[in-house]
Amino acid sequence: MKIWLDGELREAGGARVSVFDHGLTVGDGVFETVKAEGGRAFALTRHLERLAYSARGLGLPEPDLDEVRRGCAAVLDAHPVPLGRLRITYTGGESPLGSDRGDAPATLVIALGEATRRPDTTAAVTVPWVRNERGALTGLKTTSYGENVVALARARERGASEALFANTVGALCEGTGSNVFVVLDGELHTPTLASGCLAGITRALTIAWAGAKETDLPLDVLESAEEIFLTSTLRDVQAVTRIDGRRLGDAPGPVTRAAMRAFDAGAAADFDPR
Repeated sequence: MKIWLDGELREAGGARVSVFDHGLTVGDGVFETVKAEGGRAFALTRHLERLAYSARGLGLPEPDLDEVRRGCAAVLDAHPVPLGRLRITYTGGESPLGSDRGDAPATLVIALGEATRRPDTTAAVTVPWVRNERGALTGLKTTSYGENVVALARARERGASEALFANTVGALCEGTGSNVFVVLDGELHTPTLASGCLAGITRALTIAWAGAKETDLPLDVLESAEEIFLTSTLRDVQAVTRIDGRRLGDAPGPVTRAAMRAFDAGAAADFDPR
Protein backbone atom coordinates (compact mmCIF):
# COMPACT_ATOMS: atom_id res chain seq x y z
CA MET A 1 0.00 0.00 0.00
CA LYS A 2 1.16 3.54 -0.73
CA ILE A 3 0.37 6.72 1.19
CA TRP A 4 0.23 10.31 -0.03
CA LEU A 5 2.15 12.39 2.48
CA ASP A 6 2.92 16.09 2.02
CA GLY A 7 3.02 16.14 -1.75
CA GLU A 8 4.31 12.74 -2.72
CA LEU A 9 3.42 9.07 -2.82
CA ARG A 10 5.36 6.94 -0.34
CA GLU A 11 5.49 3.33 0.72
CA ALA A 12 3.29 2.83 3.77
CA GLY A 13 6.23 1.55 5.81
CA GLY A 14 8.18 4.72 5.12
CA ALA A 15 5.41 7.28 5.57
CA ARG A 16 6.18 9.08 8.82
CA VAL A 17 4.56 12.01 10.61
CA SER A 18 6.39 13.86 13.40
CA VAL A 19 5.58 12.90 16.98
CA PHE A 20 5.15 16.66 17.49
CA ASP A 21 2.41 16.90 14.85
CA HIS A 22 -0.46 18.89 16.34
CA GLY A 23 -2.96 16.38 15.00
CA LEU A 24 -1.32 13.75 17.20
CA THR A 25 -0.61 15.78 20.32
CA VAL A 26 -3.89 17.72 20.67
CA GLY A 27 -6.21 16.50 17.88
CA ASP A 28 -5.73 19.70 15.87
CA GLY A 29 -6.84 18.41 12.51
CA VAL A 30 -9.74 17.72 10.18
CA PHE A 31 -10.50 14.75 7.97
CA GLU A 32 -12.80 13.22 5.39
CA THR A 33 -13.70 9.61 4.74
CA VAL A 34 -14.65 9.03 1.11
CA LYS A 35 -16.14 5.89 -0.41
CA ALA A 36 -13.97 4.48 -3.21
CA GLU A 37 -15.42 2.12 -5.77
CA GLY A 38 -13.55 0.78 -8.78
CA GLY A 39 -10.78 3.34 -8.44
CA ARG A 40 -13.14 6.32 -8.16
CA ALA A 41 -13.99 8.49 -5.16
CA PHE A 42 -17.71 9.05 -4.63
CA ALA A 43 -18.94 12.64 -4.10
CA LEU A 44 -15.33 13.85 -3.87
CA THR A 45 -16.18 17.49 -4.63
CA ARG A 46 -18.62 17.67 -1.71
CA HIS A 47 -16.10 16.01 0.60
CA LEU A 48 -13.36 18.46 -0.39
CA GLU A 49 -15.68 21.42 0.16
CA ARG A 50 -16.42 20.14 3.66
CA LEU A 51 -12.70 19.52 4.32
CA ALA A 52 -12.01 23.17 3.48
CA TYR A 53 -14.98 24.31 5.61
CA SER A 54 -13.77 22.30 8.59
CA ALA A 55 -10.21 23.61 8.16
CA ARG A 56 -11.45 27.20 8.16
CA GLY A 57 -13.57 26.55 11.22
CA LEU A 58 -10.57 25.16 13.07
CA GLY A 59 -8.37 28.05 11.93
CA LEU A 60 -6.07 25.89 9.81
CA PRO A 61 -4.53 27.21 6.58
CA GLU A 62 -6.73 26.71 3.54
CA PRO A 63 -5.91 23.27 2.08
CA ASP A 64 -4.74 23.06 -1.51
CA LEU A 65 -7.67 21.12 -2.92
CA ASP A 66 -5.92 20.54 -6.24
CA GLU A 67 -3.14 18.75 -4.35
CA VAL A 68 -5.70 16.78 -2.39
CA ARG A 69 -7.30 15.65 -5.64
CA ARG A 70 -3.91 14.65 -7.04
CA GLY A 71 -3.15 12.71 -3.88
CA CYS A 72 -6.48 10.91 -3.97
CA ALA A 73 -5.97 9.93 -7.60
CA ALA A 74 -2.42 8.72 -6.93
CA VAL A 75 -3.46 6.58 -3.97
CA LEU A 76 -6.42 5.11 -5.82
CA ASP A 77 -4.25 4.29 -8.84
CA ALA A 78 -1.58 2.69 -6.65
CA HIS A 79 -3.97 0.48 -4.70
CA PRO A 80 -7.13 -0.36 -6.67
CA VAL A 81 -9.78 -2.08 -4.57
CA PRO A 82 -13.42 -2.94 -5.38
CA LEU A 83 -14.63 -1.02 -2.32
CA GLY A 84 -12.45 1.12 -0.11
CA ARG A 85 -12.28 3.77 2.60
CA LEU A 86 -10.28 6.75 1.33
CA ARG A 87 -9.12 8.78 4.31
CA ILE A 88 -7.94 12.39 3.91
CA THR A 89 -6.33 13.85 7.05
CA TYR A 90 -5.17 17.48 7.32
CA THR A 91 -3.55 18.70 10.53
CA GLY A 92 -1.85 21.71 12.09
CA GLY A 93 1.59 20.23 11.42
CA GLU A 94 4.59 20.15 13.72
CA SER A 95 3.96 22.39 16.73
CA PRO A 96 5.01 22.94 20.35
CA LEU A 97 3.74 20.55 23.02
CA GLY A 98 0.59 22.45 23.90
CA SER A 99 -2.44 24.04 22.29
CA ASP A 100 -0.52 26.79 20.48
CA ARG A 101 0.31 26.06 16.86
CA GLY A 102 3.80 26.36 15.46
CA ASP A 103 4.93 27.87 12.17
CA ALA A 104 5.46 24.59 10.31
CA PRO A 105 3.29 23.78 7.28
CA ALA A 106 0.11 21.76 7.69
CA THR A 107 0.33 18.00 7.28
CA LEU A 108 -1.65 16.21 4.56
CA VAL A 109 -2.04 12.42 4.61
CA ILE A 110 -4.18 10.40 2.21
CA ALA A 111 -4.55 6.65 2.70
CA LEU A 112 -6.81 3.91 1.39
CA GLY A 113 -8.08 0.81 3.17
CA GLU A 114 -10.25 -2.00 1.85
CA ALA A 115 -13.85 -2.15 3.00
CA THR A 116 -16.74 -4.57 2.79
CA ARG A 117 -20.31 -3.75 1.89
CA ARG A 118 -22.43 -3.13 4.95
CA PRO A 119 -25.47 -5.31 5.67
CA ASP A 120 -28.88 -3.81 4.96
CA THR A 121 -29.79 -3.80 8.67
CA THR A 122 -28.08 -3.08 11.96
CA ALA A 123 -28.71 -2.34 15.64
CA ALA A 124 -28.06 0.93 17.48
CA VAL A 125 -28.13 2.13 21.07
CA THR A 126 -28.56 5.48 22.75
CA VAL A 127 -25.84 6.68 25.11
CA PRO A 128 -25.97 8.93 28.19
CA TRP A 129 -23.47 11.45 26.84
CA VAL A 130 -24.52 14.46 24.75
CA ARG A 131 -23.37 16.50 21.81
CA ASN A 132 -22.77 20.19 22.47
CA GLU A 133 -24.72 21.99 19.77
CA ARG A 134 -23.00 25.29 20.70
CA GLY A 135 -19.40 24.07 20.94
CA ALA A 136 -16.43 25.51 19.06
CA LEU A 137 -16.14 22.35 16.95
CA THR A 138 -19.84 21.88 16.23
CA GLY A 139 -20.41 21.13 12.57
CA LEU A 140 -16.71 20.51 11.88
CA LYS A 141 -15.30 17.09 11.00
CA THR A 142 -12.24 17.14 13.23
CA THR A 143 -9.82 14.45 14.37
CA SER A 144 -10.95 15.00 17.98
CA TYR A 145 -12.89 11.73 18.06
CA GLY A 146 -12.29 10.53 21.61
CA GLU A 147 -15.92 10.69 22.70
CA ASN A 148 -16.94 8.76 19.58
CA VAL A 149 -14.45 6.01 20.47
CA VAL A 150 -15.98 5.71 23.95
CA ALA A 151 -19.57 5.75 22.69
CA LEU A 152 -18.91 3.25 19.91
CA ALA A 153 -17.24 0.90 22.39
CA ARG A 154 -20.45 1.08 24.48
CA ALA A 155 -22.49 0.19 21.39
CA ARG A 156 -20.24 -2.78 20.56
CA GLU A 157 -20.60 -4.08 24.12
CA ARG A 158 -24.36 -4.12 23.56
CA GLY A 159 -24.25 -5.88 20.21
CA ALA A 160 -24.83 -2.76 18.11
CA SER A 161 -22.82 -1.03 15.40
CA GLU A 162 -23.68 2.57 16.27
CA ALA A 163 -24.40 4.83 19.25
CA LEU A 164 -26.85 7.72 18.98
CA PHE A 165 -26.53 11.01 20.88
CA ALA A 166 -28.94 13.64 22.08
CA ASN A 167 -27.72 17.21 22.39
CA THR A 168 -27.65 19.38 25.54
CA VAL A 169 -31.38 20.18 25.30
CA GLY A 170 -32.48 16.59 24.77
CA ALA A 171 -32.98 16.71 21.01
CA LEU A 172 -31.99 13.83 18.76
CA CYS A 173 -28.63 14.67 17.16
CA GLU A 174 -26.49 12.04 15.42
CA GLY A 175 -24.39 8.90 15.73
CA THR A 176 -20.66 8.58 16.29
CA GLY A 177 -20.08 8.56 12.54
CA SER A 178 -23.54 8.69 11.01
CA ASN A 179 -26.69 10.75 10.66
CA VAL A 180 -30.05 9.39 11.71
CA PHE A 181 -33.43 9.44 9.93
CA VAL A 182 -36.83 8.47 11.33
CA VAL A 183 -40.22 7.77 9.79
CA LEU A 184 -43.21 9.39 11.52
CA ASP A 185 -46.73 8.91 10.15
CA GLY A 186 -45.20 7.65 6.93
CA GLU A 187 -42.98 10.74 6.44
CA LEU A 188 -39.20 10.83 6.54
CA HIS A 189 -37.44 13.20 8.94
CA THR A 190 -33.87 13.91 10.06
CA PRO A 191 -32.56 16.32 12.75
CA THR A 192 -31.76 19.86 11.66
CA LEU A 193 -28.16 21.08 11.60
CA ALA A 194 -29.11 23.30 14.56
CA SER A 195 -29.17 20.10 16.63
CA GLY A 196 -25.36 20.06 16.37
CA CYS A 197 -25.15 17.13 13.98
CA LEU A 198 -22.52 17.01 11.26
CA ALA A 199 -23.68 18.04 7.81
CA GLY A 200 -23.14 14.55 6.42
CA ILE A 201 -22.56 14.17 2.69
CA THR A 202 -24.78 11.07 2.53
CA ARG A 203 -27.32 12.89 4.71
CA ALA A 204 -27.58 15.78 2.25
CA LEU A 205 -27.90 13.47 -0.76
CA THR A 206 -30.55 11.39 0.99
CA ILE A 207 -32.55 14.52 1.80
CA ALA A 208 -32.37 15.55 -1.85
CA TRP A 209 -32.98 12.15 -3.42
CA ALA A 210 -35.48 10.67 -0.94
CA GLY A 211 -37.36 13.83 0.02
CA ALA A 212 -36.69 13.89 3.77
CA LYS A 213 -37.67 16.82 5.98
CA GLU A 214 -35.24 18.48 8.40
CA THR A 215 -37.05 18.62 11.74
CA ASP A 216 -36.26 19.35 15.37
CA LEU A 217 -36.87 15.99 17.05
CA PRO A 218 -36.76 14.87 20.69
CA LEU A 219 -34.55 11.91 21.54
CA ASP A 220 -37.58 9.87 22.59
CA VAL A 221 -38.84 9.91 18.99
CA LEU A 222 -36.74 6.74 18.71
CA GLU A 223 -39.28 5.03 20.98
CA SER A 224 -42.18 5.64 18.59
CA ALA A 225 -40.70 6.00 15.09
CA GLU A 226 -42.12 3.54 12.59
CA GLU A 227 -38.74 3.15 10.90
CA ILE A 228 -35.20 4.33 11.65
CA PHE A 229 -32.16 4.34 9.43
CA LEU A 230 -28.59 5.62 9.44
CA THR A 231 -26.61 7.28 6.69
CA SER A 232 -22.85 7.62 6.29
CA THR A 233 -20.13 7.31 3.69
CA LEU A 234 -19.79 3.54 3.92
CA ARG A 235 -23.27 2.70 5.21
CA ASP A 236 -25.09 4.65 2.47
CA VAL A 237 -28.63 4.01 3.79
CA GLN A 238 -28.80 1.30 6.48
CA ALA A 239 -31.94 0.27 8.34
CA VAL A 240 -31.97 0.09 12.14
CA THR A 241 -34.02 -2.92 13.20
CA ARG A 242 -33.19 -2.68 16.91
CA ILE A 243 -32.74 0.46 19.00
CA ASP A 244 -31.79 -0.25 22.62
CA GLY A 245 -34.33 -2.91 23.65
CA ARG A 246 -36.91 -2.00 21.01
CA ARG A 247 -37.30 -4.22 17.95
CA LEU A 248 -38.56 -2.60 14.74
CA GLY A 249 -38.62 -5.72 12.59
CA ASP A 250 -36.21 -7.98 10.79
CA ALA A 251 -35.88 -6.08 7.51
CA PRO A 252 -35.91 -2.49 6.23
CA GLY A 253 -39.35 -0.93 6.21
CA PRO A 254 -41.02 0.42 3.07
CA VAL A 255 -39.86 4.03 3.47
CA THR A 256 -36.31 2.91 4.18
CA ARG A 257 -36.39 0.61 1.16
CA ALA A 258 -37.52 3.51 -1.00
CA ALA A 259 -34.70 5.68 0.38
CA MET A 260 -32.18 2.92 -0.38
CA ARG A 261 -33.41 2.70 -3.96
CA ALA A 262 -33.38 6.48 -4.38
CA PHE A 263 -29.83 6.73 -3.07
CA ASP A 264 -28.56 3.91 -5.26
CA ALA A 265 -30.22 5.44 -8.32
CA GLY A 266 -28.86 8.91 -7.60
CA ALA A 267 -25.33 7.62 -7.05
CA ALA A 268 -25.46 5.56 -10.23
CA ALA A 269 -26.60 8.58 -12.23
CA ASP A 270 -23.89 10.93 -10.89
CA PHE A 271 -20.77 9.69 -9.07
CA ASP A 272 -19.75 13.25 -8.13
CA PRO A 273 -23.05 15.00 -7.38
CA ARG A 274 -22.62 18.74 -6.77
